[in-house]
Amino acid sequence: MASHPAGSLSSNEEILCVSLHVTGHVQGVGFRPHVYRLAHELGLVGWVRNAMGQVEIVVQGPGSVVEKFVDCLIHKAPPLSNPVLESREPLRCEEFTNFDIRVSESGSAARVFIPPDFFCCDDCVEDINTPGNRRYRYPFTNCTQCGPRYTLIRALPYDRPNTSMAGFPLCDKCLAEYQDPLDRRFHAEPVACPDCGPSLSLVMAGEIIAQGDDALARTVAELRNGKILAVKGVGGYHLMCDARDEDAVQRLRDRKVRPDKPLAVMFPQSGDDGLDAVRGQVSLDDATGMAISGPARPIVLVPRRVDSDLAGGVAPALAELGVFLPYSPLHHLLLADFDGPLVATSGNLSGEPVLTSVRAAESRLAAVADLFLHHDRPIVRPADDPVMRSIDGVLRPIRLGRGSAPLEMALPGRLSEPVLALGGQMKNTLALAWSDRLVVSPHIGEMSSARSLEVFEQVAGDLQSLYGVRAKRLLVDAHPAYTTRGWARQQGLPISSSFHHHAHASALMLDNAWEESCLVFAWDGVGLGEDGSLWGGESLLGRPGSWKRVASFRQFRIPGGDLAAHAPWRSAAGLCWEAGIRWRDCPDTGLVRQAWERGLNSPYTSAVGRLFDGAAALLGRHITSFEGQGPMELEAVSGSTEDYIELPLAADSDDVLRADWAKLIGFLANGSLGPARAGAVFHESLARCVRAKAVAMRDKHGVTTVGLCGGVFQNARLARRSRALLEDCGFHVLQARHIPCNDAGISAGQVMEALGGGLAGLS
Repeated sequence: MASHPAGSLSSNEEILCVSLHVTGHVQGVGFRPHVYRLAHELGLVGWVRNAMGQVEIVVQGPGSVVEKFVDCLIHKAPPLSNPVLESREPLRCEEFTNFDIRVSESGSAARVFIPPDFFCCDDCVEDINTPGNRRYRYPFTNCTQCGPRYTLIRALPYDRPNTSMAGFPLCDKCLAEYQDPLDRRFHAEPVACPDCGPSLSLVMAGEIIAQGDDALARTVAELRNGKILAVKGVGGYHLMCDARDEDAVQRLRDRKVRPDKPLAVMFPQSGDDGLDAVRGQVSLDDATGMAISGPARPIVLVPRRVDSDLAGGVAPALAELGVFLPYSPLHHLLLADFDGPLVATSGNLSGEPVLTSVRAAESRLAAVADLFLHHDRPIVRPADDPVMRSIDGVLRPIRLGRGSAPLEMALPGRLSEPVLALGGQMKNTLALAWSDRLVVSPHIGEMSSARSLEVFEQVAGDLQSLYGVRAKRLLVDAHPAYTTRGWARQQGLPISSSFHHHAHASALMLDNAWEESCLVFAWDGVGLGEDGSLWGGESLLGRPGSWKRVASFRQFRIPGGDLAAHAPWRSAAGLCWEAGIRWRDCPDTGLVRQAWERGLNSPYTSAVGRLFDGAAALLGRHITSFEGQGPMELEAVSGSTEDYIELPLAADSDDVLRADWAKLIGFLANGSLGPARAGAVFHESLARCVRAKAVAMRDKHGVTTVGLCGGVFQNARLARRSRALLEDCGFHVLQARHIPCNDAGISAGQVMEALGGGLAGLS
């Protein structure tokens, strides 16, 4: 229908005026321009405005046209939005003359949605690739459908003065686009062009050696010469080098002191779906392809092709590569000019959050990068790249980050007070929750450095400030030595704790919107259990706030305690010594054995993660350089089989059904089979153990729904086989969907424990 005032329509229909309140993801995603354009297309009058977390609309016109408007409002919304029609109320008709966008209303921020950082849309990619376009080759091009959000917002409402773009006054042309409701850059807060926006500079040895497009050209030349570049992106810096250059990759590893941990690889966008270059190096199915090219532009773990010509050092001893596409205009230009894949790993020191400032990058990465490609748009807070993996045929999150966080979810009930959940020690995230809302932060990292604590404190403050919610209680892990717990004691707020594996199970329940009683297998490294020992192989029955351990594994003592995290041979030794199994290749049988026999620094554990470590060590991986290396390599090397070692089940004095791993460890220690065969039997044996325990609990308790969570179930082989065996027995199986099943989900689980009443107070 042509655009014209509703009052001029020749219609006998009754004129309606209605007030609409729309909630959901409607901030910073072009929703108001959508409303404006739709109203004008249909010839309706009225107005629209932002009202701190929701959009208010008053629309007037013929009844049938108004109904069409309401339908299109939701079902033809912008792709990055997710609107919900919260209310609709009739109003008395007014003398409107047109349809306007009104000034945003201030008020309580508690209903706001903080948009994540989005990829560069196809229209903007076309702009930067089209000669004659005024944004041709401009690396900071964006519109309402793309570009940075979370990493540049300083305060609400989400308007340009409240972002890190405030220091870049708009030129006349950009201002005209910004103010035109029919332009796709209407109120695109980061909008800019070469005349008024951020710019690039290339620095070597503290001196600027090139600027603008020359900086980009010189960067490409240096990468082709085997140099390592620190490149400032959307949520932080990347360390980049030629992914085909074995020497460059090894230098990056040596300088970053990262001998084995896999490196992510960014590919130029090519072909109709952008994935042609990716397909030349890895095997893609439809699901992984859609994820790689989706709006979040995550790193996705996919099988490496046997004919891949990437440097072997990109992911040594692993069958999968972490691959992703450019997500900013700068990345698009850089990858297109280089015309090949680049290593793009987090610009940080190992275990710390990604660096964001020019000064910090040049200082802390001075010994790693040969040159620095900077830009002058400030990054308000870090957001590392998200990571996903196909597990049992479904893309599941491994790490939350740029494009996938802040992760907002609805709680199944209402909290009595706002809470801030501080997560765990590893793979830390924070979660702010109030009423029936939950927000999980992007990945922070390991809470073992001053830099991690600094970012943790910033994110804790930012979440509360941005959402206008002050926590009245802090939620922590029960482990007394966690950094997060020490920080909590300094804040002057009431503190409550929950057990690590209870939080794992509760996060899974939230992620699947499951509220009935359930049996959850919470398998990971170690976490403090209710009995004071280190759990990690638990089967929990119940629901959030009311979990009962019903099954576990035979315990064993780990010689050296935490030292075993990077010395899998210690787990193998503890397993063999506990079961009286001879392991002739044990690296240390002297003082370590004596300490173990006396119980010195040798805590008991039931952790399946340590069982995996032990298996990897028995098959040759004695020392590791990163968490999970042994189990990841074991998964990669394992063949396929349905042969298995049955793990006997027996109830202990507390009526906990324990699986005995002794026969399985004896089989591995025998050394008669190669790693592929032995690893396959190991995985199959654990999957069969899952099924046996589930059947036993169904026979005893009638439970028919089973959950799989904890870092161990990031193992695609184990997860896939466990699910298949369970479903063959008639079980409904829950797995991670939006919240990582590893320790990144602990903060969300702590909130669910609070909601369910499963907390203990701390003085």
